[in-house]
Amino acid sequence: MNYFTKDKPYNSLNEYLKKTYNKKVSKISLNINLTCPNKDGLKGSGGCTYCSKLGSGDTAGDINLSVTDQFNQIKNIIDKKWNDYLFIPYFQANSNTYGDFNYIKNKILEAINLYPDRTVGLSIATRADCLSDEIVKFLGEINKKIDVYVELGLQTSNEKTGIKINRCLTNQEFIDGVKKLRKYNISVICHIINGLPYETKDDMLNTIKFINDLDIQGVKIHSLLILKDTKIHEEYKNENFKILSLEEYIDIVTSQITILRPDIIIHRLSADSKVEDLVLPLWTRKKLVIMNEIDKYLRNNKLYQGIYYKK
Repeated sequence: MNYFTKDKPYNSLNEYLKKTYNKKVSKISLNINLTCPNKDGLKGSGGCTYCSKLGSGDTAGDINLSVTDQFNQIKNIIDKKWNDYLFIPYFQANSNTYGDFNYIKNKILEAINLYPDRTVGLSIATRADCLSDEIVKFLGEINKKIDVYVELGLQTSNEKTGIKINRCLTNQEFIDGVKKLRKYNISVICHIINGLPYETKDDMLNTIKFINDLDIQGVKIHSLLILKDTKIHEEYKNENFKILSLEEYIDIVTSQITILRPDIIIHRLSADSKVEDLVLPLWTRKKLVIMNEIDKYLRNNKLYQGIYYKK
């Protein structure tokens, strides 16, 4: 089954959620104040060079609040927009399977049991090398009751770039992590970034070809964001590496969509950041423009997801 529409000739997350749950679904972004193995010294220090201090959780809940209070605070805002909708708690910041098992388990159970009649899924952002047998088995048990989606950061299949951005993760570790999750039928969402330093369009297309060969169910794609007070911001000031223009990004991402395996759900095609933290590219502030340009380009050129996909 595909989730294409007349306006969006690809499997959009919105359409997938609507047809899967027959109602509006909202993700509730939570922060349980964890870290990563390339931050705490286990595999590296400083984290990925592009990562903000909040570990990609800039739009998540307030770490000074409990999971329940974070959830309700965000829910109260969404209630003003929609009356009848379902929830997917989203543990977003840093690596949410990295830490004390009982602490993580209790936070997850707190979130999914808060509104059990309206909670249809659980989303966990983490790293492929942070998947202990214990945590994966636990998520597998939850997956028997509600849908579990685990987001794994790959960013690029170019391992030289991986070293430059301090990813501290090999492609093989990523492959192994996917296999571990799929043993429990857990949906895997792969996160990739276009426009990493010195990468070519071919590099970015090769990343899509790499994930096409893996048993993943979704992908998140966005452009590199240069944020204040990050290592990559300092590198940019020293090296002045190329930043993608909006036109280049549209060209790359639409090309990626045309070779993307046609069953994969596209969870994101642009990124969010706090306006005051964004250095470049400034066009990423116009999320609606980006989405409209992507959709328009595909429609005008009679292109769609997977049209050039090759096994």
